[in-house]
Amino acid sequence: MRLEGSLNGRRNAKRLRKEMTPPEIALWLALRANEEGLRFRKQQAAGPYVLDFYCAPARLAIEVDGESHNHGNRPERDATRDAWLVTQNIQVLRYPAREMLANLDDVVRQITSIALRRRTIIES
Repeated sequence: MRLEGSLNGRRNAKRLRKEMTPPEIALWLALRANEEGLRFRKQQAAGPYVLDFYCAPARLAIEVDGESHNHGNRPERDATRDAWLVTQNIQVLRYPAREMLANLDDVVRQITSIALRRRTIIES
């Protein structure tokens, strides 16, 4: 099942690719360098949403959450978005932005492990 993004989502994704934060850039460089053959996309449109990173064979989304995700209606919006992604058989992993800078290697190992496990399940 191919993940399709809305026209607005695709436009927003294109803009966000040019405006990545330092934690997102660090994670992107690490994900691209993985030796497991996993392919990740950055700022992937998914329906009305844009995923920070997406591994299609594993149907895995990775979100790097800055401080704004803890304030206002953002937690509710994130929960609504995550629920929609689950209906699309996409697992969402959320990491605080500060963790990307403090524990990048551990985060990448965890993401890679989960992606490999999910890819195996989905392919079988």
